[in-house]
Amino acid sequence: MRKVFIVYMLVVVSIVACKPKAPTPERAGNPVLSGKYADPEGIVFEGQYWIFPTRSIPFEEQVGFDAFSSEDLVHWTKCENVLDTTAVKWAKQAMWAPAILEKAGRYYLFFSANNIFHDGEGGIGVAVADRPEGPYRDLLGHPLVDKIVNGAQPIDQYVFKDADGSYYMYYGGWGHCNVCRLKDDFTGIIPFEDGELFKEVTPENYTEGPFMFIREGKYYFMWSEGDWTKDDYCVAYAMADNPLGPFMRIGKILQSDGKTGTGAGHHSVIFSPDSLRCYMVYHRHPMGSTDGNDRVVCIDEMRFDEDGHILPVVMTDEGVESAPLPEAEK
Repeated sequence: MRKVFIVYMLVVVSIVACKPKAPTPERAGNPVLSGKYADPEGIVFEGQYWIFPTRSIPFEEQVGFDAFSSEDLVHWTKCENVLDTTAVKWAKQAMWAPAILEKAGRYYLFFSANNIFHDGEGGIGVAVADRPEGPYRDLLGHPLVDKIVNGAQPIDQYVFKDADGSYYMYYGGWGHCNVCRLKDDFTGIIPFEDGELFKEVTPENYTEGPFMFIREGKYYFMWSEGDWTKDDYCVAYAMADNPLGPFMRIGKILQSDGKTGTGAGHHSVIFSPDSLRCYMVYHRHPMGSTDGNDRVVCIDEMRFDEDGHILPVVMTDEGVESAPLPEAEK
């Protein structure tokens, strides 16, 4: 009997040993981009993931943008200088916080320039191209917004397409956030029904970096709080029933963790085409860093609870698993 048992165990061990191991999913690792970058705008275009970030260098050296593409969130290809000050004559420095969308086969890149402190010194511009990687040209030849309205510095714009096809632009620094409606060709601003061009929608603790998306009929408004050079920089959010709010702060969902990174903020969100996964694309300071410009771009998964609230995002060094886009998206 003992001999039979030993033979049986040997057979079992042999079967287990011969069973092929399931492959370990490849992960991107954080940071996902090589070099110092911040304020990443993540999106899907033409069967590829794209990230358009700010070059995290001194303001006077911020005179252009790079872009990165990937088919799986793991391997990224850099497209250098998709837009710079040679194409935007009114921009001198501090080109940052790109936001991008596609409409009718053309790509519109919104950006801030010059870090203005007085009306007319710069502001929010728009560039256009026939391909995601550019080259982009200045659409207007002047800023779309070049005035300080409601105390909001015209920076950190995000353009949001509502379910009815309307385009809204949320923007603002200095602790104030405005929203305005854009013309369908993005050449100007159209008034709201009451005649106003800009409405302030500043939520509690807002600093900068607004972002908006719709999920299951709810409007999720997100923003950054704190000082971008310090550990208290973080992301919070609100939910509302319409794109104008009011946006009542619910709480923080991304912040320094003391072991992986600090000063995490100024993010965007990418939904997988099947909407089963959601990714937060953000920047953070590496542990131990004391340079405000020492920022890197990372991606981690963002999840919701059964009531639709956003769960705290866990920062990782491993990053997200490879997620090739479906053939239908290519």
